[in-house]
Order: sequence, then C-alpha cells, then structure tokens
Amino acid sequence: MMPTINPLMTYTGGFPPFVTTRSEHFGPALEASTASHLAEIDAIALNVEPPSFANTVEAMDLAGEHLGLVSRMFSNLTLSETSPELQAVEREWSPKLAAHDSRIYLNDALFGRVDALFNKRADLGLDAESLRLLERVHLDFTRAGAKLVGAQKQRYGQIVERLAALYTEFSQNVLADESAWTLALTSEADLAGLPEFVREGATSAAKQRGVSALGVITLSRSLVVPFLTFSSRRDLREHAYTAWVNRGGNAGAHNNWPICQQIMALRQELAALHGVANFSIYQLADTMAQTAEAVHELLQKVWTPAKALAARECEALKGMAASLGADASDIAPWDWRYYAEKVRVARFALDDAQVKPYFSLDRMTQAMFDVAGRLFGIEFRANPIHEAYQADVAAYDVVHTATGEAVGTFLADNFSRQTKRGGAWMSDYRSQRGGATKVLPIIVNNNNFAQAPSGQATLLSADDVRTLFHEFGHGLHGLLSQVRYQRLAGTSVLRDFVELPSQLFEHWAFTPEVLAKHARHVDTGAELPAELMAKIHAARRFNQGFEAVEYTSSALVDLALHQRADAGSLDLAQFQADALAAIGMPNSIRMRHHLPHFGHLFSGDGYASQYYVYLWAETLDADAFGAFTEANDVFDAASAKALLKHIYSAGNSVEPGAAYRAFRGRNPDVNAMLRKKGLLTPA
Repeated sequence: MMPTINPLMTYTGGFPPFVTTRSEHFGPALEASTASHLAEIDAIALNVEPPSFANTVEAMDLAGEHLGLVSRMFSNLTLSETSPELQAVEREWSPKLAAHDSRIYLNDALFGRVDALFNKRADLGLDAESLRLLERVHLDFTRAGAKLVGAQKQRYGQIVERLAALYTEFSQNVLADESAWTLALTSEADLAGLPEFVREGATSAAKQRGVSALGVITLSRSLVVPFLTFSSRRDLREHAYTAWVNRGGNAGAHNNWPICQQIMALRQELAALHGVANFSIYQLADTMAQTAEAVHELLQKVWTPAKALAARECEALKGMAASLGADASDIAPWDWRYYAEKVRVARFALDDAQVKPYFSLDRMTQAMFDVAGRLFGIEFRANPIHEAYQADVAAYDVVHTATGEAVGTFLADNFSRQTKRGGAWMSDYRSQRGGATKVLPIIVNNNNFAQAPSGQATLLSADDVRTLFHEFGHGLHGLLSQVRYQRLAGTSVLRDFVELPSQLFEHWAFTPEVLAKHARHVDTGAELPAELMAKIHAARRFNQGFEAVEYTSSALVDLALHQRADAGSLDLAQFQADALAAIGMPNSIRMRHHLPHFGHLFSGDGYASQYYVYLWAETLDADAFGAFTEANDVFDAASAKALLKHIYSAGNSVEPGAAYRAFRGRNPDVNAMLRKKGLLTPA
C-alpha cells in the first residue's frame, strides 16, 4: 500500500488539516519539527554577534512556528478525539517533547545570552512589553533549571521527561475508567424520578455506546449529576456516585494511586534541586498569591463560613427526607443533590426540568456571542467550509463588527463522547502574535454536554450555562489578545489570574438583559416568564455551602499535599482521608476531586498547589463586575472598553496586579466574593 502524504509536513498555518491527518502522521511531523526548532535555537545560541533583544529574545519567540502548530494540534486531539493509535503516539511523544523543552532551557550558551541581557535590562532601552518578555523568558529559564550545574542539570532533565510520561499515563487511565463504565437502565423502575431530559440523555448515550437498554448513565458530569439529582432509586444513586468518585482509583491496570505517588516524589526532587523545602514553594513563587500562607488565609475566609452554611443546608435536607418518609438520620453524599433539588423546588418553586426548555444550547451560544459583541464589538460567523475532527464541532470566523477585520477562528466542541476527556476546558491551535509577523488565534472551547437525540435540541441546566459562558470567557481571552509576542499572548498569564476573564464572563449569563433576549422556550419560542426569571435570581445562592465545601476542601488538600516534603513516600489515600478529617470535612459531602482523578494536579503541573486559583480569581471577578453594576448598566461602554484594554487583550504584557488596578482603579475587595457566595458574616 502506498504511504499517505503527510499533511502536517506542509502545515504552515490556517485552519488545521483535520480531515487528512491520521494518527501515524504525528510522529514523523513531530520528529521533523523538533529538529527544525533545535536548529533555530542552536543558531540563536551560537550566534557570533553579541546578544541583543532582537537576535536572542525576540528570535526565540519567533522560533518553532511549525512545532507549535503540530504539537498544539496533537495535544488538542489527544484530549478531545483520541484513539488507541493516538494514545500510543502520545505515550511515545509526551516524554520526548518534555526532553525537547529541557534541551532548550538547559542550553548553557542560550541561557548565557538571555542572562546577559537580563542583567543589563535597565540599559537596553526596551519598551514595557519587550522588557516584560525579557523578564518572563529569563524566569522561564531559571524555573526550568537553567542555573543548575553538572549532574543536577542532567537529573533535572530526566525528571521532567519522566513526569511527562506519568502525566500522560494518569490522564489515559482516567479516560479509560470514564469511557468503560456505564450503568444500564433496563426497566421503568430504573428510570424512576428522572425527568424527560435525563431520560433522553441516557437514551442517546445508550445508542452512542451500542448498549441495548432503555438508557445508560455514564461518568460524564452532564449525565451523572442530573441522575444523582433526580433519580429516586437510592441504590442506583449510590452505585453511580461510587463509580464517579472512584474513577482512576480502582485496582487494576488503570489505578492512578501509585502514579500519583511517583509524581509527588519527583516533584519533591525538583523542589530540592531548586533549593526549596517543598513543591508548593516553587509553584507559588510565580503567582499573584506568592506564598502558601496567603493562599491558606484566603481559603480559610471561605472554609469556616462555608461549613457553617453547609451544616444549615444539611438540616434542611434531613427535614425534606423526613417529610418524604425516608431515613433522615443522615444524608449520604449520593443523597445530597437529590434532596437539595427537592428543597429548592419547595423553597423557590424552581427545578431544572422547568428551566431547561428555556436554555437550549443553540440559544445560549447565541447569547454568549451577543454579549461578546455588545461588550467588545465582535461577531461570530459560522463557517461550514472549516471541517473539524468531529461533525458536530462548529467553526466560526470572528471579525470586528465595525470593520469586518478578522480577529481569529473559534471552534465549539460541546458534546461528551468516549474519545474525549471529561470536564470542560479552553485551548488553542494557534495563539495570537502582533507586529510584522502577525498571527491570528485559533481557539477551541471543549464542553461535555449530553447530546440530545437526533433532531432534538440539546437543553442545558443552569450549571451547564455557567460552564458554557466560563469556557467562552477563556476563549475570548485568547481571541481578543493584542500583544506583540506569543510568549505573552492570551491566556499565558499567571495561574491565579487566568481564571478572571472566564469567571467574570459567567456574570452575564443570568443578567435580566441577556435572559429576556435569549432565554426562549425550545418548543414555543415564548420568552422566559418574569416570575421564572425572578425565581432563578432568588435561588442563585441556594446550595452555596455545599458548592464551597466541595471546592475549598479540594484546594486545601492540594495545598497540604504539596507542602509535604515526604509526599512521595506517603500512602496518599490515607493522606487524603487524614487531611479531610483535619479540616473537619462534613460526612455528607466529598471533596470535588479525589486525588486519583484530580486532573488539575496530576495530568500536568499547571494547577499543582494552585487549585485555589478559582477562588482567588473569584475575588477578582466579583469585584470586577462591580464596575458594571456601579454604572447601572451591564453593558456600560466605558467599563467594557477598560475591561478589553487591561484584561482581555493585554495577555501577560502587564503584571496582573497592575493590570487589575488599571481596570478597576484599586485593588480588589474580597468582600465582594463573600457577598456573592452568601458567606459574608453580618457585622
């Protein structure tokens, strides 16, 4: 058989060649593009001319263009449309790509040039953005071990390469558990309590998986959470919940506990090589928070009132259970959502089944596009010519409304499938760059909504709508970037700042202005009734104790684990149990992510010791939205202009604290976040 032409070899930009690319194309393309990148790096490092910003730092930012395109396409597909063949390539190439990065950052000649420029940076006459790039690149090198010597430097590279392999193994194990597990619903008794939209989702999942049943429940959050919320079969709720929290931690080939332990041991070794006592110190050094003490202080401001609120919520659930003739002596974790929904219906006359017909995916997508247009003056135009890796992935050309000038390309990958990682995330196939070598971004949002049966509209819960807007906020951060250098573009900001644009954008999802225009009944087209809108707003703080305890406990365990110098030798299951006991975790609630499926921590190091960042950013976003409420206009033009300039388009060209102050005129007020959650203790 004739070998296929490899489209990745000639891929130089534009829309990715999804249709013609096969798994076997990635290895050769990565081989060629890494070699090409190293040749570019060697040319920079061995340049006989004295180091300058242009021939060293700026040249590095321009190098590796082809590798960036190929590796981004590769990493995105391993998350959203994987296969056994692609996973095999991933296992081979994740450590190779880590080794490639190490060869660059541990290159003495290259770092010597960067270091020389950094040491005389005040005399180089650089503008603010160029100076920021030099400082960030120098920090990249030092954090990647460039100042180590001899055997230490060699060992550092070995550790980074091994960690990359372990991160891949961890992620593939979680996906294997999520893909393999199903709960077959074979009788009407198994469907007891489920509203029509959950039944339809289960039926669709059964067809997708070829299961002969009335429906199946999978471990996709958009299906298992509604099942836990509505199923009156306590035995089935327990079965589904147990499988959900145990994914990645089951005995057998996909057990992540030993992988987590190996990762922690290697992270501690990295910390020691950097001369710090634990990995948390290393991770937090390059954040807005800076120290574990600052993080812990913030978490405790939420943890104590959240537990008190959750205890009051639990009493209400027990009362509901008793009124229904159930055992009210205790509320198990698989009971919470079920009784909480009944309390919500009783208290606010509001349930998901009542709301979801007004939240079709199509209408809510148009709602978020409309908000982006009104705030930032951009349009999203569907472009069916762009063929993606799945038929149901929609592609849009993004343009400036006033001029028609291109902004970038946006992909919406909204549905759950077996070949896709769980959760929701934003990524890019190409990041923005300005100047003479201008590059427009290609951004993708990934969600895991349960797809409706063919011919029917996919309906979203309120939580789904928040997720949709959240990831789109990240997407806008990438699309609206206006910086000169790719290293500083879009979401390449400090970890505890990156969630600000996403969480801030959530605020617009449920404003009366947006709901009145876009929340229309899927069958009749009727507007969302005013009384139902009022109920949605009245219930917005419902169950906030549960939500805060679920999240904050995960952040506290993460922080405690990475502060341990002996984490690599611990029994991590016992550590998790002990850490939760130490903070007084309520018996009726479990931490949101148990360690063996805690992808934020173990599918990479980006959020390790930094899961707190959502709360840090929530302090920023609650205060930031105040600019619009104080103006009495959620689309206030002056506030939107400042938001675009200082937050959404600035990337990492400005220190994040300074960027926030430039937008808001002051530092954020933590009380705005506590008020938003209903956790502010009355004076």
